[in-house]
Amino acid sequence: MLEPVRFSTYHGGAREEGLLDFSASLNPYLPEWTGEMFERAKSISNRYPYYRGLEEELSKLVGKPVTVTAGITEALYLIGILALKGRKVIIPRHTYGEYERVTKIFGAEVIPGPNDPEKLAELVENESIVFFCNPNNPDGKFYSPKGLRPLLDAVEDKGALLILDEAFIDFVKGAKSPEGENLVKLRTFTKSYGLPGIRVGYVIGFEEAFKSVRMPWSIGSLGYAFLEFLIEDGFEHLKKTMPLIWREKERMEKALDIKSDANFFIKRVGDAKAVVEALKRKGIAVRDCTSFGLPQYVRFSVRKREENERLIEAFRELGL
Repeated sequence: MLEPVRFSTYHGGAREEGLLDFSASLNPYLPEWTGEMFERAKSISNRYPYYRGLEEELSKLVGKPVTVTAGITEALYLIGILALKGRKVIIPRHTYGEYERVTKIFGAEVIPGPNDPEKLAELVENESIVFFCNPNNPDGKFYSPKGLRPLLDAVEDKGALLILDEAFIDFVKGAKSPEGENLVKLRTFTKSYGLPGIRVGYVIGFEEAFKSVRMPWSIGSLGYAFLEFLIEDGFEHLKKTMPLIWREKERMEKALDIKSDANFFIKRVGDAKAVVEALKRKGIAVRDCTSFGLPQYVRFSVRKREENERLIEAFRELGL
């Protein structure tokens, strides 16, 4: 009676325990209050997590009204409910695969395009939807508001909507985010706080619309506790740890002749599947980029110095 939906995209990353995991692009430094947060979550797990008050506090911290969601993933499905059905959806090539999955689930038409704001702007039509990941996953390319201007102008002129996925913007040194009326920004704490299992993010833009369709209690007691500690922390954890990551990123760029604006890189290795297996035998997990349409590349993140040394040495041993 119910048939599964078939997709060409899928989620990659490590699934095995015991490997040094470079496949997930996370802050390797956990907040000092992580243990206290888990204890707090246990103490409130016997009640429903109404988080409107915390949402208001987060809005003050961010400086704009926000809608709290269970990571960016919930936000994407809310966009599906609100906007995708029957629309043309422009999606750049070699980017996060969930955009295509959500588009197809909600019966919209996928229009593939280049991962370049100026060229992508040429595809924008009246009332179309555009997904753009900034910095992009998997290559880490970041566009400033000036660089995004052609796409922002096209969206405004055509009455279209730009969905700007800023999941990794905290890792971009000196990053600035654009403004616009026909713009939705998606952000998450799961990457920048190194806690993907927490599932907490937020949306900037169209606050009433998103709050009207989101699932109640979607973040649970753990997400609630995380928000409590995050608000008290006031983003101090990011101020402490991002310079450490940037320093290591620059060192890895020199050692491996690679470049990125974010906390992860792609590297051309020839046969990605073979290299992933070779590194696994050395106890290291990297991401095979085949699921992004890049079967000759692997993606890996910036971790702590001694861990990065292991990866650099492993690449050298493989002649890469």
